[in-house]
Amino acid sequence: MCTIADPPQFPFKYYQSGDLIIGAIASQFNCLFERTSFREHPITKLVDEPISTPKNYQHVLALVFAVKEINENRKILPNVSLGFHIYDSYLNAEMTYQSTLKLLFTGERMVPNFKCDLQQHPIAVIGALDSEISLHMATQLSIYKIPQIAYCAFAPVMDMKRQFPSFYRMVPNEAHQYRGIVRLLQHFQWTWIGIIAMHSEQGEMFLQTMTKMLSEHGICTAFSRRIFPFSLDAVITALAHLQETNEVTDPVVVLIMSLFNSDVKVYVLNADVEAATYLKWMIGLYTMFENNAGSYTGKVWIMTAEWDFSALRVHRDLDIHFFHGALSFAIHTNEVQGFSEFLQSLHPMTQKGDDFIKIFWGQAFDCLFSGSDGDQEKVCTGQERLETLPGTLFELSMTGQSYSIYNAVHAVAHALQKMSMFRSNHRARINKSLPLQNSHSCLPFSTQLHPFLRSISFNNSAGDMVSFDEQGELAAGFDLINWVTFPNQSILRVKVGMMDPKARPDKGLTINEETITWHSTFKQVLPIAMCNDHCPPGYSRKKVEGKPFCCYDCDLCPEGKISLQKDMDDCLKCPESQFPNKKHDQCLPKALHFLSFTDPLGMTLSALAFSFSLIIVLVFGVFIKNQNTPIVKANNRDLTYSLLVSLLLCFLCSLLFIGQPQAVTCYLRQTSFGLVFSVAVSCVLAKTITVVLAFMATKPGSRMRKWVGKRLANSIILSCSLIQAHICAVWLSTAPPFPDLDMDSLTEEIVVECNEGSITMFYCVLGYLGFLAMVSFTVAFQARKLPGSFNEAKFITFSMLIFCSVWLSFIPSYLSTKGKSMVAVEIFSILASSAGLLGCIFFPKCYIIILRPELNRKDNLIKRN
Repeated sequence: MCTIADPPQFPFKYYQSGDLIIGAIASQFNCLFERTSFREHPITKLVDEPISTPKNYQHVLALVFAVKEINENRKILPNVSLGFHIYDSYLNAEMTYQSTLKLLFTGERMVPNFKCDLQQHPIAVIGALDSEISLHMATQLSIYKIPQIAYCAFAPVMDMKRQFPSFYRMVPNEAHQYRGIVRLLQHFQWTWIGIIAMHSEQGEMFLQTMTKMLSEHGICTAFSRRIFPFSLDAVITALAHLQETNEVTDPVVVLIMSLFNSDVKVYVLNADVEAATYLKWMIGLYTMFENNAGSYTGKVWIMTAEWDFSALRVHRDLDIHFFHGALSFAIHTNEVQGFSEFLQSLHPMTQKGDDFIKIFWGQAFDCLFSGSDGDQEKVCTGQERLETLPGTLFELSMTGQSYSIYNAVHAVAHALQKMSMFRSNHRARINKSLPLQNSHSCLPFSTQLHPFLRSISFNNSAGDMVSFDEQGELAAGFDLINWVTFPNQSILRVKVGMMDPKARPDKGLTINEETITWHSTFKQVLPIAMCNDHCPPGYSRKKVEGKPFCCYDCDLCPEGKISLQKDMDDCLKCPESQFPNKKHDQCLPKALHFLSFTDPLGMTLSALAFSFSLIIVLVFGVFIKNQNTPIVKANNRDLTYSLLVSLLLCFLCSLLFIGQPQAVTCYLRQTSFGLVFSVAVSCVLAKTITVVLAFMATKPGSRMRKWVGKRLANSIILSCSLIQAHICAVWLSTAPPFPDLDMDSLTEEIVVECNEGSITMFYCVLGYLGFLAMVSFTVAFQARKLPGSFNEAKFITFSMLIFCSVWLSFIPSYLSTKGKSMVAVEIFSILASSAGLLGCIFFPKCYIIILRPELNRKDNLIKRN
């Protein structure tokens, strides 16, 4: 058992003299200490041999190399030599406090504020490896305002600079790392993840911050777990209990089972080296205990900058393939010339003042130096080569933590250089020259370094800019590292991107996907981390009740809407001139929809119109040829001709409704139809009244004789037509019809139509026609039984019955159809009603004229039934 009175084995330190001393607290060893009982003077006692983390020894060597580089550089502090004094924190709060006090005040016994004459005070202190140890140091160093530069402390406390003004961090602000993680997940569209964090204040802060940020950016946390410190015996007991009872109670087992059994593919891990070692140990134990290594499917691990592949001696054979293909944010590093050669020149027997190297050497190479107690058969010769060690134990390339220590030493040196130049430039103003050396009472000297340290800005030997921001943090970003592991425990870091805090938020993270190596189970295919499959184009996401917002169902877009991309929250409506395809993933242009002459329906209606017009011409010819016959002369020959002409125009005006609507055709077609039909119906009304008056005039002493003649018929036609003309004139002068596009009636076509302008005036025109038809029908119906072979009243009655039936059925048909069907209904009504008048009034006369000429005599006209 070692005690504080047994140097050099304990406490371990590394000392090099110099004009100015830089202090440091390393994290090389992990020890168990006896509890202090206070029954005697407190003496720190080790319970067992200290366990070294071999990889952390590079942190010590990075400081030594930086001091060596500065002392050999005549451009920096040319007449001043730097030394260092390094103690270990032992990853223990009590020992961290002791080691910090030893840097400041030392003696045979620990007496604060008492300094041995043989030791100089440090001008600055570098450390420590994690946030907790850094805080323990800060609570003491801040009392004396000694600059402390932490090299791997993330989010120790809120508003760190205000509480500890002497505290600096050679790492970027962790907020950049949080944003980088979110951008990384968004880049790969990973929305269903798990979070694993340390069981500490820092871990809780990470969980709270990340969970909120992920939710704000549409990423769901499937679960969150904490890494608890544990012992090997506790885990074995918990696994045995699980195997016997199938009950999961231990938090360690809960964590590792969630890793093996969960369908989550992506994990965000916030863990320092110690917690990461716990996690690797847990996975290895579960795999070995359950004998189901094959059941572990690949995961994508996203680690924070505290992460490093580091192992204790007892873990040197631990399988690290679980983390193959992992991505981690890391403190930006660059190749430092000469560092690898410096490491390869180390020899455990020649390092003066270094109490760390022999323990490192023995545990890294699993050997013992002669004269040491232990069970190893292998003897350390000092000729072992560092390059033969696996990457989990030691690396020849500078790690992120070592790079931060290297920059921290240079920052102190540049601050000292800046202070020296300032004093030289202002020496005339100073009453007494202050030398740039440390003295027995030079604690105030360290406080004078702050303004120069805060304002430093220089390029290091690797070409990187080093400066602090207003919060005392490194003004830089993070590298994105892809970790590639090999069966021989060697590792390869591949830089695949970077997080630039100065760039725009959407451009802050750059990623080179082609250089990323994924876990072997993914077969170099981008892993998918979603609660469910993507919703393809044509579908939209629908929230599932009772599940996180990242879990959703896929619903087909409704009619008239599309989705162009995967996982759209809402479907988009197509522009008015377009319509969705059947898959609802594309908008297609709508075709123009109107009744054209080339359309089969248009061709049919046009043929009917021309056919009836031809028939009208033939009938007109027959009547002209037989104009002096009794049947033509009966019922006013001029009325007959007028009716034939108006019917011809009725058939021809239906052609105005066919073809693409234009301004002229829209302006004319309804009004011309209304006027022409008014003339036709007026002629029918005049013929009916003429028939009635003719029979009334034949009675002896009748006064109706004077009304019988052309004047009455012409007056009826003119007056009835003028009323319709006035209605049309008002319509055209107030709200005339015009060409219009109906985008909504038909899904896949644009209806080109004539907007009636005023629908009221349109129905006034139809209503007036109906009124004339009803009057004609009523009069003809009353006169249908009048005697005479040439009595037209019964034929007019049938024609008006057909006319009224057609137009009464027209209204509901017209209102229930759209597009060219609506136009076809009106054309059909025009043709049908006109044909009804033609057939009922003129076909019987043509029959007599052509087929029964013997009946076309005057004696038949005066014949009484």
